[in-house]
Amino acid sequence: MAVYLNTKNEIIKKKTIFIGSLNSSVAHPREIFREAVRFAAARIILAHNHPSGNPDPSEADLVFTRRMVECGEMMGIEILDHFIIGVDDYLSLREYGII
Repeated sequence: MAVYLNTKNEIIKKKTIFIGSLNSSVAHPREIFREAVRFAAARIILAHNHPSGNPDPSEADLVFTRRMVECGEMMGIEILDHFIIGVDDYLSLREYGII
């Protein structure tokens, strides 16, 4: 899921970008940033769940998040955070130090 924010950090759009399988999910930055440009978003918050229930980031999560941050820097659209949702907990990749 992507939450698109304006310059006042107000939500302007929420969108499900991709629905994955039990053990994988592949979203492409182009799909996420296409919508950001379409809605003139200044910032994006990303979120996805881990069906295993464990919110610890996988290597793929870390690579994806770093790639999103790099793309955002090039486009002038900040990735504010990326949340991974588990069964009883969540993890903020900003708090984790990735963003």
